[in-house]
Amino acid sequence: MNTELPTIETGVSGLDEILYGGLVTGRLYLVVGRPGTGKTLLGMEFLQTGIAAEETVLFVHGEESRSEIVANASSFGIDLDSANFLDLGPDSDFFDADNAYDLVDSRDLESERFIEEIRGAIEEINPDRVLLDPISQLQYLEPSEYQFRKRLISFMRFLKGQGTTVLATMTPAASRNDNEVRSLSDGVVELERGDRGRRISVPKHRGIGQRDGTHGLEIRETGLEVYPSLLPTGHAAEFGPERLPFGIDELDALLDGGLERGTATFVAGPTGVGKSTVGTQFLGEAAGRGDHPVAYLFEESPKTFVHRSESIGIPVSEMEAAGTLAVEAVEPLALSAEEFAQRVRERVETTDTGIVMIDGVEGYKVALQGEESTLGRKLHALIRYLKSENVAVLLLDETDQVTGMPSATSANISYIADNVVFLNYIETDGELRKGIGVLKKRAGNFERTIREFEITPDGIVVGEPLTGVEGILEGTPTSRPTANNPK
Repeated sequence: MNTELPTIETGVSGLDEILYGGLVTGRLYLVVGRPGTGKTLLGMEFLQTGIAAEETVLFVHGEESRSEIVANASSFGIDLDSANFLDLGPDSDFFDADNAYDLVDSRDLESERFIEEIRGAIEEINPDRVLLDPISQLQYLEPSEYQFRKRLISFMRFLKGQGTTVLATMTPAASRNDNEVRSLSDGVVELERGDRGRRISVPKHRGIGQRDGTHGLEIRETGLEVYPSLLPTGHAAEFGPERLPFGIDELDALLDGGLERGTATFVAGPTGVGKSTVGTQFLGEAAGRGDHPVAYLFEESPKTFVHRSESIGIPVSEMEAAGTLAVEAVEPLALSAEEFAQRVRERVETTDTGIVMIDGVEGYKVALQGEESTLGRKLHALIRYLKSENVAVLLLDETDQVTGMPSATSANISYIADNVVFLNYIETDGELRKGIGVLKKRAGNFERTIREFEITPDGIVVGEPLTGVEGILEGTPTSRPTANNPK
């Protein structure tokens, strides 16, 4: 990353972060995307940022009229009234109004004369920023690909000589010209829109570099919002042996006192076994200590979460009202993984949140935008960040096995876990019971037994270790002879 080159901001904060500060002054950048991906909107924000900095800006357009462009920008709260406009459309008239520049109809001119007129207009305006929307309108003026490449190189050198920073939009096409424009540009920003939401990437940023990969993108009432992929901070908070208890003696005994701060814990088990209740118990205890815990609900509404918790004596509403506990529901496909991670990060850094619960892992993968194959990596990055901030993370994970424990978790991300607590159903002597145990604890010791687990109107009850039963993890529990039970 080269930080010595002069840069200007695009006006889209997340994009500037991906670009390591912004666009290099006096260079040409390409914004590539299908119709409706936000190319022109990005360009409008680029120009508006220049206007706010008292720069001279020029919008070179050919597909929409000036009035249409200004109206579209205004719908996002973008004011382009003071921008200069150069209309290259076939029916345009130039130099007939303020901030407009008259060129003879392109159909009556040789391409070289036409380009020279464009150069003359730019020299007269002397803009700091130019939006060329789209760049293909220059391509149509040339009789051959060779001439287009030659003309584009000449045009780029001219703009650099003027010190003008140019943003040009382009619809991708499988053609040599497409490759030529990408090759000649100093940077490429790609916008995508699919069934799993919008994405943005920067495959090229000459001279500075960029944050690789794809990132979250949204178009909202105020314009473009970019959410860079979360990277763990370069520092890690000092890991200490502080254990955070559940407040239930028998459960804390299983975990040798509780869960360590700065670790990630999976609470795994089949549906209805009590995973959320165990997690809420942990949050309630943390709220009383002043850890400002937060629960992100991907599979349950806040109303049912609160009702279920309060029915067993955990006063969630009171803790929310006091500001000691936060509960947030995540609407399906409303957020990208990057935007969700940014929300979590902002809460941790502004409210001293020490405990984060994600309920549940499969809901996270279904509810958030993005390819399922990459969401596991996004979750991993979020957990690494939280651990680096010394936050204790609780992930509730549903397994599809009602009895037995064929795998520690349902997802292929169990390597993230520092601790694995499991709950399961146990059938003994024709009676269905529940058990709780610990499969893994990296930072400390744990009890190698399974204890009976029950949810009552008065809260969670964890019993003594089940010493007279074996085969529970295989799903085939059988009684084992003991001194008290010789059979």
